[in-house]
Amino acid sequence: MTVLEEKFLKSNKKIKEFIDSKAIKEISKEIKEITSHMKIEWAPINIPPRRRIQTLAAGIYVYVFMFLPFVSMLLAALFVLYLNYVGRVLMLIYLTYIYFDHKNRASALDGIGWKSMRNNFMTDHLRDYFPVELVKTAELTPDRNYLVVSFPHGIFGTGIGNNMGNNIGKWMKLFPGIRPKIATLDIHFRIPFMREILRVWGLVSCSKQSLMYYLKKSNDPKHPDNRDGFTSNAVGLLVGGAEESLESHPGRYVLVLKNRKGFVKIAIRTGSPIVPSFSFGEVDIYDQVDNPPDSMLRKFQSFVKHWTGVSPLIVLGRGFFQYTFGFLPHRRQIVQVMGAPIDVKQMDEPDMEYVNEIHQKVIDSLNEMFEKYKHKYIKNAEKTKLVIR
Repeated sequence: MTVLEEKFLKSNKKIKEFIDSKAIKEISKEIKEITSHMKIEWAPINIPPRRRIQTLAAGIYVYVFMFLPFVSMLLAALFVLYLNYVGRVLMLIYLTYIYFDHKNRASALDGIGWKSMRNNFMTDHLRDYFPVELVKTAELTPDRNYLVVSFPHGIFGTGIGNNMGNNIGKWMKLFPGIRPKIATLDIHFRIPFMREILRVWGLVSCSKQSLMYYLKKSNDPKHPDNRDGFTSNAVGLLVGGAEESLESHPGRYVLVLKNRKGFVKIAIRTGSPIVPSFSFGEVDIYDQVDNPPDSMLRKFQSFVKHWTGVSPLIVLGRGFFQYTFGFLPHRRQIVQVMGAPIDVKQMDEPDMEYVNEIHQKVIDSLNEMFEKYKHKYIKNAEKTKLVIR
């Protein structure tokens, strides 16, 4: 046996001893335990094309809302910097128009918007992805305007976003003659390009000026604003807003409502009935990094929200081809239940005692709705409580 062969055999023996040693077995055990938690759950290859299209529709929906503000602002900056003289002038005219249109009219767009954008092949598949349902419990007549207050906000407000925003076919069947519109952050309507997309989707500013404009609209079928065949507006408002999105965790129903009474004052000023709405399952489509109220993460999120109006959420969803991580929502059913309208007396200057009375009626209605339907639409309903802060 040569010296080289002898060294090779000794090396193999040492390697075998190391592999068989207790230390390496412990290390292997720990690595297996860690990787077991990190294991990626891939989507099956033989998923039907219909479900693939639904996933694509959900991805487009999420990424549009995530990146549209940044892409819109970037495009506007590039146009101003790099277009020729005529292009720059046109862009500046457009920016000036946005400024004055929003200042004077809150970027209001009368009518139903583009039906082709609010009901089409892709939005139908987006609805079916979760799926999203709409349940009617009371009649809404098209001779009045309504303020629909929706809870909980969740991460995106997906239930109301589908039913009253980008897929309104079901709404129009259940509530004929009533235009569905959703109020969102006012700042979105100051961003070029983005505002146009939101407006044709039926979104409106949540500012007082905007809400008053739509809720005061005429219900006369012969009025010029009702040439689209609708005679009423229903404006959906996610009252809890960004603050409530911080409370969104699967299985937890926490509403931010006790100190929010501005919507009641607007309803009273316009004489519009308030329609409480509850989206069961809204909180289940995303996990969120744990952020207790006293944590450093929550304090940072609250700080950013205070200055920007937007909560920087750290959400955990799924991907296009795997279920372990990503920005896509999980497939969880969302059922938006529309409650009975709460009538209000019209007052130009609402009395605070009356505001508190109506506000309590909204709280009572939400509690009643939650207890009535939670056993039908929530798993572990007995252990699930509604918390109103």
